[in-house]
Amino acid sequence: MQFDRYDREILDALQQDARISNQELAERISLSPSSCLRRVRALEESGLIVGYRALLDAKKLGLSLLALIHISMDRHTPERFDRFEAEIGAIPEVLECLLITGQDADYQIKVAVADMDAYQVLLLNRITRIPGVTGVHSSFVLRRVIDKTALPLDKG
Repeated sequence: MQFDRYDREILDALQQDARISNQELAERISLSPSSCLRRVRALEESGLIVGYRALLDAKKLGLSLLALIHISMDRHTPERFDRFEAEIGAIPEVLECLLITGQDADYQIKVAVADMDAYQVLLLNRITRIPGVTGVHSSFVLRRVIDKTALPLDKG
């Protein structure tokens, strides 16, 4: 999809504040409200904008432990990976699951839990019981140095 300066400005503004009103967005990028709304709808219909979400404060929800887990699988078959992905996707504490290369692992998952006890229960009662999981290596986040959701937009 080709998009111009106005589309980039719309996308940038919505990544920073998806609750911005159409009127304010139009004023910010110097378009009429109807043109701005038409462009936003086109970006949504094209699939470039995939949704809008509220970002929550994990610590205020009592989820103060963030862990990165590398998972090794016993077999590299589509069926094994499909089953793992379905089961890991059903665990609410899993925030992200990435199929990776360049490590001694097949997946990296990010989980948010209350504390080390909750992590132990999640790991031993759910993750390691998924068929095919043979290795688990955990790292714990001490501090979020960069924590953003906005994607870089080509300014060209």
